[in-house]
Amino acid sequence: MNPFEGLKFIMGRAFEFRKARKMKRWSAMSKAFTRIGKDIVMAVKEGGPDPDSNSRLRAVIQNAKSVNMPKDNVERAIKKASDKSLGDFKEVIFEGYAPHGIAILVETATDNNTRTVANVRSYFNKCDGSLGTSGSVVFMFDHTCTFRIEAEGQDVEEIELEFIDYGAEEVFQDEEGIHIYAPFESFGAIQSALEERGAEILSSGFDRIPQVTKKLTPEQEADVNKLLEKIEDDDDVQNVFHTMEASDDDEEE
Repeated sequence: MNPFEGLKFIMGRAFEFRKARKMKRWSAMSKAFTRIGKDIVMAVKEGGPDPDSNSRLRAVIQNAKSVNMPKDNVERAIKKASDKSLGDFKEVIFEGYAPHGIAILVETATDNNTRTVANVRSYFNKCDGSLGTSGSVVFMFDHTCTFRIEAEGQDVEEIELEFIDYGAEEVFQDEEGIHIYAPFESFGAIQSALEERGAEILSSGFDRIPQVTKKLTPEQEADVNKLLEKIEDDDDVQNVFHTMEASDDDEEE
């Protein structure tokens, strides 16, 4: 048996996941800035305002640059987050089902959990979905870390061979750079190795890749998208993941 057969399956699934999502994620700049602002607050509260000693903050600043967030905005957010009187944002995950059996996992960052719970529950109820209990759908997704690095001066095959030792399960290149996918737990090791290598990290973060997806009719997709749009428009929501298979129209955007 080829020891890389399983790896190739994971690689293909991660690649398709990115292809389906990349045109939709951070689509509205104002929403992107709000989300990154919360990420900055949580990173500073956790590890302090100095990016040199706070790897999580370094990663958020890289992401801010990738969506052209002005440097002044980033500096103001760091300064604001350093104010001890500022309340903390808590990371809360919601799990449930959209119509037609599509599992949905929602990552939020909230300073008022009561408000967020009420809002998320109302979206599910209004769109014929159901909010589930903790653990009801999270097992259907693989929690991964992702990195996008500058491709110029880098050999994608060399990167792949080197970073398998750090847990990388997929390395591929597209017009936006070289992408590395690995288990959630590998984030710190890969970030350090990339920095030691001198690679320019353009963005990084975490994804939840569905283990199995479900294909729907266009009418059924419209039902699910109605719910997804309501959830994604909520200011407390950072990310939304689901098990609906991407349609051809999504991939051609």
